[in-house]
Amino acid sequence: MPRRATQQLVGRRVTTRTSRTVATVVDNSLHAPPTPIPSNLNTPLSSAYPSTYASETEGDVDGEIGGEVDEDVAKAMGALTLTGSSEATGEASAPPKPLSRLARRKEKPFPFLELPAELRVKIYEYFFDDTHYVLDLDPDNYKRIHKKLGFFRTCRTISLEAGYLFYSTHTFRIFPTHPGKHFKTKKPLLARMSARQRSWITSLEMRLGPGWNKPPRGWVVNPALGLHECTSVRKLTVFVECDPSDGIFNGFRRADDFYEGFSRGLLTDVLTEMPLVDHVTFDAWSSVRKKGAMMRGLINTVLSHGKQIQWGPERGWTDLDDEEDIVVPTNDMVATALLNGVGMDVVIVA
Repeated sequence: MPRRATQQLVGRRVTTRTSRTVATVVDNSLHAPPTPIPSNLNTPLSSAYPSTYASETEGDVDGEIGGEVDEDVAKAMGALTLTGSSEATGEASAPPKPLSRLARRKEKPFPFLELPAELRVKIYEYFFDDTHYVLDLDPDNYKRIHKKLGFFRTCRTISLEAGYLFYSTHTFRIFPTHPGKHFKTKKPLLARMSARQRSWITSLEMRLGPGWNKPPRGWVVNPALGLHECTSVRKLTVFVECDPSDGIFNGFRRADDFYEGFSRGLLTDVLTEMPLVDHVTFDAWSSVRKKGAMMRGLINTVLSHGKQIQWGPERGWTDLDDEEDIVVPTNDMVATALLNGVGMDVVIVA
C-alpha cells in the first residue's frame, strides 16, 4: 500500500522516531474539513508550523520499513546517535557509568631519575630550603624535618644523593641546648645518627654557656657520641653564650674557674676525637669579651692543637681587635678631670 494513502486512514497512529524521543501523532484531518485562511491575513510560511505528516526520513530513521523494524538497520543507525542500539531494538541496556570514572585517566609517573644529576641535586636543595641551617634536638623537628626525611625511602639512589646533600650542607650541634628533656638527655643528636650519616657531616657546632652552674651529665665525649666517625668535618664552631668569670656572676657561680675549666676540657676532648678539623670559628653574644678568662682559655686550647682560628659574624671579632677595659669614672677622677680642664665626655681607659 502506498505510504501516503496509509497515513490518511482514520485514527491511524503515525509513529515519529527521533534520536532521543518517540512521539505519537494522531491524524484527525478527516474528521473536520480544512479551514480556509482569510485573504486579509498574511499567509504564514510553510516552515512556521510543524508538519503533521511524517517524512520518509523520519519513518526510516531507526530501521522501520513498512511498519516493521529491521534489527540490522536499527543497530547501524543507533550507532550514529546518542541512543544505543539496544534501545533501538527494544533490548534492556546496562545503566551508564558515572562520568567521573570515565573522565579519570591514569597519570604516568614523572621519570625523575632520568634527569641529569645536577638538576636532581638542585631540586633537593629547594626541597630542604625551609629547614634551619643549624640542627639540634628540638620538639619541632618532627614537623619541620622528620616528614621530609621520609623522601629518603623512595629508592637507594635518592637516599644516597639527597642524604649526602642534607647532612653535608647543615651544621649539627654536638650537645643539645633546648630547655627541657632534650637538654638533659644522655643521647645527643649525633648519638642518634647512623655511622653513614655522621660520615656525611662537614660542620659541627658546640655551644658553651647553658648549664654554666651545673652542666648536664650527657655533655661528655665518649664512643657512643660518634665523633670519631665524623671524618668529613673540617669546621668546628664554638659559640660562647656567657662568661661566668665576669663580675656579674659573683655570688652565683659554683667556684672560680669551674665552668671555664669544664669548657676547656670539653673542647680538648672534641678536638682529640676529630683530628681532621682544620679550623675553629669562635662567636659569642655581645656580653662576652675576648680578653675574658673564658675566651682566653678556649683560644689557647685551639692553638695548642695546631688549629686555625676564625671569627663568626654575630660578635664581629677580628684578628686586629684589641679590646680595652672601660673603667667607670669615680668622683675623684671626675674632680681631677675638671681641674685639668678635661671635658666630662672623655672615657677613661685603663
